[in-house]
Amino acid sequence: MRKLFDKLTFILSAFAIAFFAFGACSSGHSSDVGTRGTVNIDGSSTVFPITEAVAEQFQEENKGIYVVVGISGTGGGFERFCSGETHITNASRPIKRSEAEVCQSRGVLEN
Repeated sequence: MRKLFDKLTFILSAFAIAFFAFGACSSGHSSDVGTRGTVNIDGSSTVFPITEAVAEQFQEENKGIYVVVGISGTGGGFERFCSGETHITNASRPIKRSEAEVCQSRGVLEN
């Protein structure tokens, strides 16, 4: 089970790194290929201010991509992530074993 926790931590970290990297590495110009879509993020109110600031910058630099940031708490964020409602989860603590098991049972995590 520890392997599962490590894998989920890696996945969530990869999402966060990718999200921040896109914002930091953008040229400041909107995409010429017409990329459109929405990124849904939810979770910890502790992490919210940072995520909101990065989301705003990302949207300014990537016209047509909208980032929706919610605050349902760490547990609520994991629930929404495991049910497929969000792409990224903010967490102020590691995922609980029971939360990881729900993600796994719903196919969000592989063994």
